[in-house]
Amino acid sequence: MDTVTISPKFQVVIPKRIRERLDLRPGQQVQVIEYGDRIEFMPVRSIASMRGFLSGIDTSVIREDDRV
Repeated sequence: MDTVTISPKFQVVIPKRIRERLDLRPGQQVQVIEYGDRIEFMPVRSIASMRGFLSGIDTSVIREDDRV
């Protein structure tokens, strides 16, 4: 787990390891979500970049009889 420091301007630096793993780029937008006493940053991705992200997912789930 990495620890970051909030600057006097309320800025934080995302550690390099995380930036590289998530392929974050300068100027990219992130959503900030508050969950109780925690903050999450979620990268904003275009619909085009999401193409194929579910490939390989197991779709062999048991379905109810009225579902196709």
